Amino acid sequence: MRIRNMTMDDYDRVYNLWINTHGMGMNDIDDSREGIGKYLGRNPGTCFVAEKDGAIVGVILCGHDGRRGFIYHLAVDVQERNRGIGTALVDAAVEALRKEGITKAALVAFSNNETGNAFWEKRGFTVRNDLVYRNKSLL
Repeated sequence: MRIRNMTMDDYDRVYNLWINTHGMGMNDIDDSREGIGKYLGRNPGTCFVAEKDGAIVGVILCGHDGRRGFIYHLAVDVQERNRGIGTALVDAAVEALRKEGITKAALVAFSNNETGNAFWEKRGFTVRNDLVYRNKSLL
């Protein structure tokens, strides 16, 4: 298994992994080829894929605004789970953020995604009960 930076050449295989991962929330605009292209253009050194035998078996999107890091869309093929792939992807993303001078990272996980929330908890990402997450469509 090999961890490397994600490129747009990976998009179709990554998107296929995302849509076949239980608990993922996809957005037609932000997660489109164009949307991911913009994200990778802004964050070329902080997004990663895991490859095994030429297949993409894991992915993590990660970026920052110069102050805080943000993690999105971590997914590992169900057949490849519990083999350290998710942890390796998180470690790669966190190390990339550190190299860019970022000292804190955040993420959003659906409250009913028990598998995902357990994974993040084991890696030291704690729940913030003092915050209310809000968003607004700009379309």
